[in-house]
Amino acid sequence: MNTDDGTIIQRPPSAFHGRGSPINPSGRFESLRVTPDPDCDPSELPAPRTQFFKDSASTLITYNTSPDIGFETSLNIYRGCEHGCAYCFARPFHEYLGYSAGLDFETKIFVKTDAPALLRRELSAKSWKPQVVVMSGVTDCYQPAERHFRLTRACLEVFADFRNPVSVITKSALVTRDLTLLCELQRFSAVRVYVSVTTLDSSLAQRMEPRASLPVHRLRAIAELSAAGVPVGIMAAPMIPGLTDHELPAILDAGRRAGATTAGYIVLRLPHGVKDIFTAWLEGEEPGKKERILARIAAFRGGKLYDSTWGERMTGHGLFAEQLARLFDVTVKRIGLNKNRVPLSTAAFRRDGGHQLTLF
Repeated sequence: MNTDDGTIIQRPPSAFHGRGSPINPSGRFESLRVTPDPDCDPSELPAPRTQFFKDSASTLITYNTSPDIGFETSLNIYRGCEHGCAYCFARPFHEYLGYSAGLDFETKIFVKTDAPALLRRELSAKSWKPQVVVMSGVTDCYQPAERHFRLTRACLEVFADFRNPVSVITKSALVTRDLTLLCELQRFSAVRVYVSVTTLDSSLAQRMEPRASLPVHRLRAIAELSAAGVPVGIMAAPMIPGLTDHELPAILDAGRRAGATTAGYIVLRLPHGVKDIFTAWLEGEEPGKKERILARIAAFRGGKLYDSTWGERMTGHGLFAEQLARLFDVTVKRIGLNKNRVPLSTAAFRRDGGHQLTLF
């Protein structure tokens, strides 16, 4: 805005309550750019409401050949995620749909309502090679929408029918709702759950991951899964250089005490527009730490905020990356994680999904 003497003052970003991104930039594929009125007070703008759209995808299971990812097949029931994590690497996927990686990603959720039927069809196909499928490779399968649509639960029922192994990754305590199904899969060594924890600081988590479960609830979910006999691990992800990376040992230790037996970590990734979204979040939420955090992120990425080089994009490189990797290895060894890791099994897979076909 302009002051009486003509000086221009840039308003700081103002996040909407319950949303992670303080901005909604145009997608990188869009020719139209919408610029908010600079004279409009951000606090007077209406809070964006979540909208749901039917995703008419014709297939569900996706394949990848990335050497950085420890699985070949995954599925995503939801596109977009209401958790609203300011750092989420998946945000740019929304730009392929013609939407913003900012607020649109959190408020315009595409739902694959046919997911259970598609999954059953694909697991029944003669071409299907029984293998571990990850839920989800991109957006969280237990995000708030799942409370209503219950599609993740329905897909777990399909996996249980076929006894096909599945690995679940989530930062939501809602995963414990489906404990009975997870236990059924565990009867055939066909399930593992990873719970992602970015920070143990509830205040920071509420501001950075506004609609995800609080860290204490995620740890409680680990405890419930472990007590029921479901193999569970903790993912310290993402570790944010200069902001949360110092918490790595504490996060791993908390997970171990809750019952996790395996662990992993990933360093913050800021592809495409996520760099601007996360920077805007820092300006609004951690202004005093912004420059230090961005400098430390760049130190992990060869002087840039993001480097997509295979073999380095998940962990970074350089002195600080090596230190973090050593810290992870030492901590895991000290507290006894990642011992006797048993792979998931396809031995009990049944292509008919437990439904015997009668020939006439």
